[in-house]
Amino acid sequence: MKRLFDKDTWQEIFGSIQKNKIRTIITMIGVLWGIFIFITLSGSSKGLDNGFERAFESIASNSIFIWAQSTGLPYKGYKSNRNITLKIQDVDVLKKKVKGIKFIAPRIAAGIFGGAGGNIVRGTKSGTYAIYGDYPEYIKIATTKIYDGGRFINESDIKYERKVCVIGERTQLELFEKDEDPIGEFISINKINFRVAGVHKFVEGGGFGDDGDIYIPFTTFRKIFNTGDDVAFFMIAADEDIDGVKVEKEIRTTLKQIHKVDPNDKRAIGGFNLGEVFKRTMNFANGLTFLSLVVGIATILAGVIGIGNILLISVKERTKEIGIRRALGATPSEVRTQIILESVFLTILAGIIGIILGAFVLSGINAATVDITDFPYTNPTVPIPYVLGALGLMVILGTLIGIIPAQRAVSIKPIDALREE
Repeated sequence: MKRLFDKDTWQEIFGSIQKNKIRTIITMIGVLWGIFIFITLSGSSKGLDNGFERAFESIASNSIFIWAQSTGLPYKGYKSNRNITLKIQDVDVLKKKVKGIKFIAPRIAAGIFGGAGGNIVRGTKSGTYAIYGDYPEYIKIATTKIYDGGRFINESDIKYERKVCVIGERTQLELFEKDEDPIGEFISINKINFRVAGVHKFVEGGGFGDDGDIYIPFTTFRKIFNTGDDVAFFMIAADEDIDGVKVEKEIRTTLKQIHKVDPNDKRAIGGFNLGEVFKRTMNFANGLTFLSLVVGIATILAGVIGIGNILLISVKERTKEIGIRRALGATPSEVRTQIILESVFLTILAGIIGIILGAFVLSGINAATVDITDFPYTNPTVPIPYVLGALGLMVILGTLIGIIPAQRAVSIKPIDALREE
């Protein structure tokens, strides 16, 4: 430890580096390039990870969407191309027969995935917005954010068919004054007054809604629009520890049984498994992180070995100098410590430069992608533990590789070194 803070030790180290500037710089590039690749690839994969988390932050990552279409095969006397419609009664059957369903939210609208266009009026202001009939479970799947002071649809709204609604940010801006609190106020939906219970916050790049959507109780919707027991589609959240693909398959099978559809009919029940997409995306991001780790460590190791070779050459060239130091009283421990310190110093210096360059590249990538919302990518950064781990690895490798030339130096007998020409 004393040698670490000794001025003469560092003067000797810098003197040795200056004698072989070009060779030392070229060797350091190997370590620098390795840590640069690790930082850049790790940060890029983290940016992809962050982007998909942002894209899915307003929807459960294990969500499944199911809707009905027309049959593709005849079955039990029914012809093909028969249109089928999901029913509210299907919910209880699915909950009973399919294991792994955490939440299920039936939704009703005029068209599949399209809200019923409603004429909304408040005073002298009016507009047309998408209207959905929902159950309270919707907010548990879509994780819709509601502004303070408001609420989403609850069970009492469903039971008593209340005329309450949750409006969007844009709806509020277009129908209410700037500083006016819409909670408790009334709007007219197709000439029927609804009290505003809450305002949902639109998350840019996330979810499957719009900032103008209006949500009303499912039971109220079907009474006003005369949709009966029809359901446009189901939003389903599977349990976290359950295979979402298996749950989706069982849901499709059960719905085919309910609506008398051929089990081999692949067209009748449409669906989209967000959990499967999310899992594949996360696996890709994790794979990219692992790749960056393997490539980075391999390149760093190659660079560190190069530094060891440089030090071996340096020891060979400084044989006489080392002999003189030994003759003047330098202990093997002092010579060994100096060589190892030189190895660790070059390794860490190259690593720090690589980290700085990698940070600049990630900063440039972030600046270039910050305004892009169509592609799920944001804030490419490397977690601090990764950086500290990389530095720790370089210290360990630098120490280990420095032992070889250090042992070579101390193995030289002073008398033999002084004879070296």
